[in-house]
This record gives sequence, C-alpha cells and structure tokens, in this order.
Amino acid sequence: MNCDKLVLIDRDGVINREIAGYVTCAAELEIMPAAFVALKLLHDSGFTCVVISNQSVVGRGIISKARLDEIHQYLCEQVAGQGGKISQVIVCTDVPDQATNRRKPGAGMLLEALQEYNAKAGATPFIGDAITDMQAAFAAGCQKYMVMTGKGEKDLKLLTDELQPVVICSDILDAAIKIIDSYHKRKLVIAI
Repeated sequence: MNCDKLVLIDRDGVINREIAGYVTCAAELEIMPAAFVALKLLHDSGFTCVVISNQSVVGRGIISKARLDEIHQYLCEQVAGQGGKISQVIVCTDVPDQATNRRKPGAGMLLEALQEYNAKAGATPFIGDAITDMQAAFAAGCQKYMVMTGKGEKDLKLLTDELQPVVICSDILDAAIKIIDSYHKRKLVIAI
C-alpha cells in the first residue's frame, strides 16, 4: 500500500474527551463533535486516518484486549456513521514502567504505520494533545500538530525548542483544516 496522504491521530483528548481514569467501555467514549467533522473532512479530502494510542488500561489488567477492540470498533462505526473513516487503530498496551519503544514518547507505533502505509515521515502529520505525542512525532520524523483540547493547554508549556516546529491548533478540526491546506500548498509548489 502506498499512501502519500496519511494522517496519524492520538485518541484520548483529541478524538474523544479526556476523562479522569480510563475509558473502559464504549459508553465512556465521548467523541467530540469537532472530531466527527474533522475525520469526515480528512476522508473527503483523500486522507487515510490512523489512530495511534497508548492504552495501558490493558497492560494494567483493568480491561481485556477484546474489550479495547470493542471500544475501537464502536469508535470506527460512529465515525463512519458521520461520513468519516478511521482505517486502523494501532495501540500500545505497555504500562509506563515496562514500556517498549512502541509506547509514546517512543516512535514505534508511528514507524509501524509509516511502514505499513509506505508513507514518508516528513510528509505525515501526527495530531496529538500531549508532550509525549510531540516527542513521538519528533522521534519518527513526522510533522507535529498539537491541539489545545485534552492535555494540550497544560502540556503546551513543556514544548522545547528541539521539538519545533509544532503547529498549534485549537482542536482536531483546526488541525485537519491546516493539514489539508498545507497539503494543497505543497502540491501547488511542486506543480509550479
């Protein structure tokens, strides 16, 4: 599969509202209205959307991997019902103190997605709300889009010069619009 329009997206705080504790069932997954619009907009613009998410809720034994899969099936169905599409959900179930490079801020999950979709890191945006998302995107060589939902406002002050450039966005919809606009500008430059 060759994909020149891949977008990687964090889940909690970006697509769904951040809650205290963990999302343990589909009923607790409150998808933000802006996410429905953003995912439809990206899909309609020809982008492939892949969710990249740390989910230690499984590694901690709070829910099973099967329950996590049910939550993500629900997420994908809800998004599809609004005209968007999530092509894949890649998760890392490691607990923080036993983390592999797959767990953000490691780049493992992003690199898996880039390889699977044969996408160039430098042309692939990653939308996240946490400093660990920006660190993972930096380590993978991806474009960095930080939203101010979820942990965004709190983690904004943790951005270092090393992680720049980071595109700051109010939410996932703002990020989607900026990504689509940036893609069209890049294509225009190549065409000239």
